[in-house]
Amino acid sequence: MTEHQIKVERTARYYTLGELNENTKTIWFVVHGYGQLSQYFIKKFASIVDNQTFIVAPEAPSRFYLGEDFKRVGASWMTRELRQSEIDDNNDYLNALYDSLLKDHDLNNISINILGFSQGCATVCRWLDTGQIKCNRLLLWAGFFSNGIREVIEPEKLKDVETYYIYGDKDEFLVAYPEITEKFMATMIQDFNPKVIRFDGKHTVDEPTLKSIIAGF
Repeated sequence: MTEHQIKVERTARYYTLGELNENTKTIWFVVHGYGQLSQYFIKKFASIVDNQTFIVAPEAPSRFYLGEDFKRVGASWMTRELRQSEIDDNNDYLNALYDSLLKDHDLNNISINILGFSQGCATVCRWLDTGQIKCNRLLLWAGFFSNGIREVIEPEKLKDVETYYIYGDKDEFLVAYPEITEKFMATMIQDFNPKVIRFDGKHTVDEPTLKSIIAGF
């Protein structure tokens, strides 16, 4: 048996909030986690939209049914199968989306913020690692890098990026493994020293915390 791969063209989906025009001062790329859809994830950011803010929520291209009733659908950025090919495809997709939206805009006076949630954290780090996009601020929300940040991005590439790590103190995916989480936090601080923000909550994008962070920009 011999494995083969072939590149194919396919359709990707994304959602936006706000208007991208001459008044735009801030652009957010918000990347959802495992089992989510961007049409619901983007609603978490509705309260930060104004006439100078534009939000883009790319959706992972691989979708599947959640649960045995086959009613709800979620999406995933990758699995361990065809791992590197999926990473490359995601990067190509996100770079193409970035170029398509921003090619006609002067980015010198626009701040670009990138937020990854859960599985989306590794996705945005790998995207940034391509070196093909501008990023002023990176918000890593409730992500976990089992082999450290260096598995997904060279920390040196974040030296000019204002970087945050945000998590809930009751996050069920972190509090279940306190020793592993403690080591992960220590390694992360050593490698790229983000601003660590903890909030009272679980594995979710907490909107009051998000607003508080933005107020400090």
